[in-house]
Amino acid sequence: MVRIGTVGIGFMGWIHFLAYKGLKNAQLTAISSRDPKKLTGDWRSIRGNFGPPGVMVDLTNIKRYGWLEPMLADPDIDLIDICNPTKQHEETAIKALQAGKHVLVEKAIALSPEGADRMLAAAKKAGRLLMVAHVLPFFPEFAFAAAAVRGEKHGKLLAAHFKRVISQPDWSAEIADAGATGGPAVDLHIHDTHFIGLLCGVPQRVFSAGVEGKGAVNYLATQYLYGPDGPAVSCSSGALAMSGRPFVHGFEIYLEKATLVYESGTTPLTVLTSDSKVEQPRLSGGDPVVAFTTEIQAAVDGVHKGKEPDLLSGQLARDALVMCLKECESVRTGQAIAVRSP
Repeated sequence: MVRIGTVGIGFMGWIHFLAYKGLKNAQLTAISSRDPKKLTGDWRSIRGNFGPPGVMVDLTNIKRYGWLEPMLADPDIDLIDICNPTKQHEETAIKALQAGKHVLVEKAIALSPEGADRMLAAAKKAGRLLMVAHVLPFFPEFAFAAAAVRGEKHGKLLAAHFKRVISQPDWSAEIADAGATGGPAVDLHIHDTHFIGLLCGVPQRVFSAGVEGKGAVNYLATQYLYGPDGPAVSCSSGALAMSGRPFVHGFEIYLEKATLVYESGTTPLTVLTSDSKVEQPRLSGGDPVVAFTTEIQAAVDGVHKGKEPDLLSGQLARDALVMCLKECESVRTGQAIAVRSP
């Protein structure tokens, strides 16, 4: 049984709490929060852009800590699940790793590549797993697309366009705060760069146009430049829509022998094949919380096996952060920015 300690009881901590109920060979052992009301089980102030609002929860048999350090000293915890604000990820993860705990940390891994590097180095030194919770590959439509592209079921990837646009949420002021979350170009868009990195690897350069406001890049339209032999990949992402459409994401993926199309709320996952067939695969796990259960189960299985799951790779998460930051640089300079050597 993998024993989990959760740090941070906000929206993500609440969603993870719900997701734990579906885990196998794991259990929530402890929580850590600096909010005294949360420690009593009063989570009614929590809300987000999906899932149910917070409620009164029964914390019987759950250890409760007001500070991080006593939780890290608890020998009954194997895995620290970090759900506190992004600006605290680096410090929390390094302390947990130094305490001999495995770590699952919510995206984004950190606010800077240097911070991510320090986290990766701490994991290596401690001999513990550093896993980063990027949930998108665990959503059924994206899991299907990843399997099709990575397995070359319909031939090689030729081109793709990804889309993720929200309205500014009224439940979180920090998403627009670059100092706290990186702003929408990191906090939101990193879902896309992580998935693009998973499918295509790191591009040579990025070229982005965007919309800035209050020190943050709020919207990006990016070309990922892989060179003459690479796929033609683009993405539009940001927090720019009116509140009548609070969220939409999707993709068009062009393979040698098929096209994959999906847009939340309008177009179910559709596969168009070279023999003119049009199919809409039957998918399971439509509840977003189920995707988080699958993601956290992968982390639990990684602890059991002593091996980092590839979808939760710390290096992949670091690469995704670098891509976001290079795109912001491109917006501000009007130039294509190198991400890696040719």
